[in-house]
Amino acid sequence: MIVRLWRGWVRPADADAYEARLKTVTFPSYEARGVAGFRGARVLRRDQGEEVEFLTMLEFDDMAAVHAFGGKDWEAPTVPEAARKVLLRWDERSAHYEAG
Repeated sequence: MIVRLWRGWVRPADADAYEARLKTVTFPSYEARGVAGFRGARVLRRDQGEEVEFLTMLEFDDMAAVHAFGGKDWEAPTVPEAARKVLLRWDERSAHYEAG
């Protein structure tokens, strides 16, 4: 299994709405793509005082599924415009790990 990790940071006042959007809009849109080998997505949240960090974890069967999901620039994160409006900063590249 391959896990795709990506982080983004928001203001504390935006954290609940951002997390809700991930779970109700962004993640379902990933599932709707119908990419074979996409297993799902999860989010972790960490309060850092003046920022709240979100770590998204997308799971895939293998690198072929990652490439099908990400396209030609498969390490580029998918950051919808609505998210860009509330994110303070984010990882410019997604990281991919083999999970045992």
